[in-house]
Amino acid sequence: MRQSSRILVLLLVVIAAVGVVPATVAGQSTDTNQTEFPITLTDATGTEVTITERPERVTTTNPSAAQVMWELDAESQVVGLSKFAHYLDGAESRQNVSSTDFGVSIERVVDTEPDLVLAPNSTGTETVERLRETGLTVYHFPEATDFADVKSKTLTIGQLTGNEQAAVETNRWVDANVEAVSAATADADRPRLMYPLLSDFAVGGGTFIDEIISASGAENVAAEEFDGYKMVSDETVITLDPEVVIVTDQTEGRILTAEPYSLTTAGQTNQSVFLEVNYINQPAPRSLVYSTRNLTAQLHPGLYNESDFVSREAAANMTLSTETDTESEDVETNVTETGPDNTTSDSVGDETGPDNTTSDSAADETGVSTPGFGVTVAVVSLIGGSLLARRRTT
Repeated sequence: MRQSSRILVLLLVVIAAVGVVPATVAGQSTDTNQTEFPITLTDATGTEVTITERPERVTTTNPSAAQVMWELDAESQVVGLSKFAHYLDGAESRQNVSSTDFGVSIERVVDTEPDLVLAPNSTGTETVERLRETGLTVYHFPEATDFADVKSKTLTIGQLTGNEQAAVETNRWVDANVEAVSAATADADRPRLMYPLLSDFAVGGGTFIDEIISASGAENVAAEEFDGYKMVSDETVITLDPEVVIVTDQTEGRILTAEPYSLTTAGQTNQSVFLEVNYINQPAPRSLVYSTRNLTAQLHPGLYNESDFVSREAAANMTLSTETDTESEDVETNVTETGPDNTTSDSVGDETGPDNTTSDSAADETGVSTPGFGVTVAVVSLIGGSLLARRRTT
């Protein structure tokens, strides 16, 4: 059974690799491994953003965009980032562009003298316009509601910064690991799970976190009630009756011991899984890979183990091997059979608020890389710092 799963994963990775074909834009090569400048892409504000040459100085206004740059091995281009990206190796040597109050400091961003500013959607449009008024080139991302959006954002950042090869390889790595956990949990019993946030919020359907939960072999019970990130009443929590809850370094020790969660099956049986908040709450490649891996390993330890994890090198070697083997074969049919991730979406995503809106006064103007929760959740969801995922009882 294990061998069959590995073969299935390999085949799916091959198909996904063939299907990663970005839309052609002005000045861009049709070769996905090469970006030719100038390049023009339209961002979430409807603005055509033109990059004339590879930007050597990039400033990110939210941690998720910084995480992408680090995963593309392009951190040397980053000169400014949010203080909440502190968990990234070497981030402390970059200029902090967070405001002393909430959000992004316009002056600090300008002081970094960036060639390009990457602004995830929780940086409000008003802030984006103020940055543009100073003469800066800013690309603003809309929300990411699923894996396809996260992968599309990764590819867009790769294109804009001249790291398209690394972006394509990163997405292949994501595909390989998501398929690995999906294969491992395909026939598993799916526990009823809930992800409570601070201030009585929870994660619903139509979110990239919901897709992480589903891929990891669990059922997000809050998705039965709502989409996005919303407050839930005590009565609703008790009715939904999760068997397991996700806790993070922000919420560990604060969920199952208090009502209403103490009254649920999860509370009565002390069943929780622990995930690093920097990853589960950030729509970026490491979040998809590590959160699905760690959640699956805790929920289904008998079905998934570390040998199932696909490293960057292994994913690249699998791709290179299969591409060499199929050079003379007709693979045209595979291009249109890759599922939801087979094309580059214009809706490259990042964070959204509980009501799918953002506020320029604080909605990740807080600098917090929550899934873009609005003002209330962003303020209470300050990033913690633990890198180990493990099964916990609270």
